[in-house]
Amino acid sequence: MPDSAVAQAAVRFAALHRGPKPFVMPNPWDRGSARILEHMGFDALATTSAGYAFALGRRDAEGGVSRDEAIGHAAEIVQATALPVNGDLENGFGTTPEDCAETVRQAAAIGLAGCSIEDTTADLADPIIDFGLAVERIAAAVEVVRALDRPFTLTARAENFLYGRRDMDDTLRRLNAFADAGADVLYAPGTRTIDLVRQVCGGVDKPVNVLASAGLTVAEIADAGAKRISLGSAFALAAIRGLMRAASEVQEQGTFGFAAETPGFMDINAIMAGRDHD
Repeated sequence: MPDSAVAQAAVRFAALHRGPKPFVMPNPWDRGSARILEHMGFDALATTSAGYAFALGRRDAEGGVSRDEAIGHAAEIVQATALPVNGDLENGFGTTPEDCAETVRQAAAIGLAGCSIEDTTADLADPIIDFGLAVERIAAAVEVVRALDRPFTLTARAENFLYGRRDMDDTLRRLNAFADAGADVLYAPGTRTIDLVRQVCGGVDKPVNVLASAGLTVAEIADAGAKRISLGSAFALAAIRGLMRAASEVQEQGTFGFAAETPGFMDINAIMAGRDHD
């Protein structure tokens, strides 16, 4: 994508967080799904670490995907669409502030409009980074962002609830510290009830991203005060579920009824005719 287009996408992405209602940011897992979601009219996209890991036949959240692989994948999504793209870059691919800074530097260099950084260790036995170090990591990432010649929306994630640590006081403490360090957007995945979403939105002064959940609606999330709704691995998992259902029908019933519900070949082929934005 030309530098001017990258800058324009970054400006559009930042502006979306200042709108009167939240925008939905779905997460494609490859070029094709990015083009389909763009065709369907979404305003921005984000990568999904889980969707990409599963496409590679690997586990998510355990360091199974390298920084080089994730950045390369994000670059492919950026090239496949004219929409702003946010990078799901896990914990910055290392626990040090320098790791986060380098990840954000590379994310900006490939044309991402923003990225998210988690306060996780990639060690399921001890998943959450200590508070002080977590804040230092975001501060280091912010230094990189402030040196850029265009907007870059940095999202800081507090992962307590996603790992079963239902500690709202610590979650808000972390999010507010991340905001003070300069993060643009705050995110506490795993807050799956509207009451928890309200607590997060009411407890911080920066735009909040909410992870879509089966128990929530866009209208409820908007009323709670969030500015952005992401879907994480939901669409990738929905596609996998469709594959498994179709395969089960073939194996168990010997029929191909699923084929009557698939989109038309020519329709999807037409969507894929779009050129890369490089």
